[in-house]
Amino acid sequence: MGVALVTGSDSGIGKATAVQLARQGFDVHVTYNRDEEGAAATASEVESLGRTATVHHLDLSDAGAGAAVVEAVGDLDVLVNDAGTGDPCPALDLSLDQFRTILEIDLVGAFACSQAAARRWVAAGRGGTIVNVTSVHEHIPNADSAAYCSARAASAC
Repeated sequence: MGVALVTGSDSGIGKATAVQLARQGFDVHVTYNRDEEGAAATASEVESLGRTATVHHLDLSDAGAGAAVVEAVGDLDVLVNDAGTGDPCPALDLSLDQFRTILEIDLVGAFACSQAAARRWVAAGRGGTIVNVTSVHEHIPNADSAAYCSARAASAC
């Protein structure tokens, strides 16, 4: 069917999304930041469904890394921005550096990946699909996750 890139697909929603895309006939590029074993397990499950899986390390604390992974993937039909992080901390105790890091990973990183994919599609004269995974906390704020809630709400736009 095509090629999909799922950020943060080493566990949870990202892993489930990667596996579902494989069931639908996509070859899947799996990414991880810290859990290489989890990414390998996702890739193994994708391959067990008869699809190709490629694993990439992706640390979106440098959002430009997202564009680099999109470029490394090459032809791409679907991008799912699932990678994210949070730092449970009361808003009054959250440092600006912590806030910026979470925004860089959860918001700027997703934008960088999306922009890189869209640029490739425009240059090729075709389209693709971008899905930004957000959170219930974009609608139901969590007092101990101000940066995470802000980033996930913004990425829904």
